[in-house]
Amino acid sequence: MSDKPNMAEIEKSDKSKLKKTEMQEKTPLPSKETTERDEQAGKS
Repeated sequence: MSDKPNMAEIEKSDKSKLKKTEMQEKTPLPSKETTERDEQAGKS
């Protein structure tokens, strides 16, 4: 058994059967302003 994928199987697969998905960021990173404000609040 090999760690490499079988390229022949990949090439002959039907891409039209794949489902379309939408990416949604679940936990966006805080803005620079938010992190600076939190740091200032922590120092007080």
